[in-house]
Amino acid sequence: MRTPQVPIGSGFNSASTAAEVIRGIDLTGKTAIVTGGYSGLGRETARELRAAGARVIVPARDVHRAAAALTGIDVEIEAMDLLDPLAIDAFAQRFLASGHPVHILVNSAGIMANPLTRDARGYESQFATNHLGHFQLTVGLWPALIKANGARVVSVSSWGHHFSSVVFDDANFERRNYDPWTAYGQSKTANILFAVALDELGKRDGVRVFSVHPGSVPGTGLQAHISVEEQKAAGVLDDWGNPIHDPSQNIKTIQQGAATSIWCATSPQLDGTGGVYCENSDIAVLSREGAPLSLQDSSKQSGVLPYAIDPDAAERLWDLSEKLLGLEKHAECP
Repeated sequence: MRTPQVPIGSGFNSASTAAEVIRGIDLTGKTAIVTGGYSGLGRETARELRAAGARVIVPARDVHRAAAALTGIDVEIEAMDLLDPLAIDAFAQRFLASGHPVHILVNSAGIMANPLTRDARGYESQFATNHLGHFQLTVGLWPALIKANGARVVSVSSWGHHFSSVVFDDANFERRNYDPWTAYGQSKTANILFAVALDELGKRDGVRVFSVHPGSVPGTGLQAHISVEEQKAAGVLDDWGNPIHDPSQNIKTIQQGAATSIWCATSPQLDGTGGVYCENSDIAVLSREGAPLSLQDSSKQSGVLPYAIDPDAAERLWDLSEKLLGLEKHAECP
C-alpha cells in the first residue's frame, strides 16, 4: 500500500532550517552522496549531513570549482557529469568497487529554464540533467543502496512541476515548440514520478524514496537564466535586486531551503514511509489541477498535482527512461 499524500504534522514549518530538522540525529558510520553538493541547496545539504557525522561524497563536473566551494567542509569530491553517461557509470562503478553501502543519496543537482540545448545524444538538457542523469546514477548505485539495509533516496523536485506533466511522446521537444518553463516543469514532474516508481521497487529491500520542493530560494545560482526583472516580478528580489526571504510566502534562505531534503533523508518520523512529495519538512497536500500558473504563483501555491504521483505514469516514465538510456528493463532494480 502506498503512503497517502497527507501531512503528518511533523512539527516543522516553512521557516525551519536544515540544522533544526537534523538536530539530535547521529549519522556516524553512514555514507551519503549529494549531487550538486558544491553550490546552493546541495552544499548546505552536504554540510549538514557531514556535521551530523556522515561520510559525504560530492560528485562534480568541475572538481576544482567544487573543491574551492567546499573549502572548510570535510567532504570527498569525485568527478562526474550528469550529462555524460560514461562518467556516471564510471563514478557508480568506482563506488561499488569500494564495497561500501550508500545510506543516503540526495539527487540535488539541476538546471532551470535555460534556452534549448541538447546533450550529445540529442536529449533536451533539462530532462537529461534533472531526470535522466539521476535515474542512471541511482540505478548504477542500486546494489550499494540495498546493502545499506535501510537507505533513503531524495529526489529534489520543485513546485515548478505545475508547469507541465511529462509528455511521453515528445519528452525531448523534437516535434513541439520549446519553452524553458515547460521543459523545466516536465523535468521536475519526472523527479516526482521517479520517486514514486523507485520507492515501489525498493521498499522491499529497505530503500525508501522521497521527492521534495525546497521552496523559492534566491541566490543559489539556479536562477542564472532568469532575468532580474522576472525575479522581481516573482517576488524573490526587491526593487534594488536584493534577495527577499519570507518563509511565510515560501521564499526561503538556503538554510531553510535545504531543510526538507535533510528531513526526508534523515528523520525517523518517515520510517516505514516513502513515495511521497514533501515540502516545508512535512508530506505535502494533494493539489487540484486548475488554470495554467506562472512563476509569480510559485510562492502562493503549494502541494503536488495528481499527475506527478500517478503510479501508471511513474511506470511509464521508468520504461521511457530505460529506453532512452539503453538499459534493460528493471535490470538493476528487479
